[in-house]
Amino acid sequence: MNTIVGIGACVMDTLFNVPTYPAEDTKMRATGSKPAGGGPAATGLVAAQKLGESTAYIGVLSNDAGGVFLKQDFEKYGVDTSLIHVKNGHRSFSSVIWLCADSSSRTCVFDRGDLPPLTLTGAQKQAIAQADLLMVDGNEMDAAVEAAQFARENNTKVLYDCGGLYDGVERLLKHTDIMIPSEEFALGHTGCKSAEEAAQALFEKYHPEVVVITQGKRGGLLYDGKRCVQYPIYPAVVVDSNGSGDVFHGAFAAAVVKGYDYLKCCHFSSAVSALKCTGVGARESVPDFETVKSYMKENGYEL
Repeated sequence: MNTIVGIGACVMDTLFNVPTYPAEDTKMRATGSKPAGGGPAATGLVAAQKLGESTAYIGVLSNDAGGVFLKQDFEKYGVDTSLIHVKNGHRSFSSVIWLCADSSSRTCVFDRGDLPPLTLTGAQKQAIAQADLLMVDGNEMDAAVEAAQFARENNTKVLYDCGGLYDGVERLLKHTDIMIPSEEFALGHTGCKSAEEAAQALFEKYHPEVVVITQGKRGGLLYDGKRCVQYPIYPAVVVDSNGSGDVFHGAFAAAVVKGYDYLKCCHFSSAVSALKCTGVGARESVPDFETVKSYMKENGYEL
């Protein structure tokens, strides 16, 4: 039995390190490049696995080069792939990402591919019912909504990584226990002018257990119906910020399963995300649990 299962995007990334962003219609030599697995829920599962939890991905992959890489990448990190449907003759979800040295930012161009949508099987539903937590990210929307409803019927918590303002997101938001939107999502969905107001609006409309708004370099805030509390960003020399939000959500899922209260989950996830940014690759740069504990203690916070 896996404690955390996830449904969402799984992306074949190609990362290019560049000194600065090139001007249009020019050539530039990259300082490095590498393939990497990506996608919010998928990368979150790898993060949770590396932090000591047992995880499984529920989804559809192609048998093309990208799909083969993605399945093997899950297996490399110990994520259970037995609940993946592999389809022949389709194009994988893929992206090309520029990691810019002088701005410590990243720019992504993606192709969603042409894989058929996920249809949940009995085995996949059983895995959801047996898990402690289901992670979703707004991709595979129909299957994610069905899974979230089923999870809550079986006392499995639902964590929604709200990153994209997809059509129909309210269908998924209303089945969410742990709502973690970006500030952009929170303001865009609610029409509020501040993160604090947006957190309260989301809580009052959808009634999750907690709303945690991520604010990038400013850390973020937690609202649980009683208090609105800021949490900090932890210090790091940023080498690659790509996937830091995905890692934050995966770390949060792991922290919930470990039994931490939600504010401690925020601190833990912020620390994991900061450490991830010190290396290249969203998945391979996720630290292990003991490294996170030591790092947090060095920065004045003990688990």
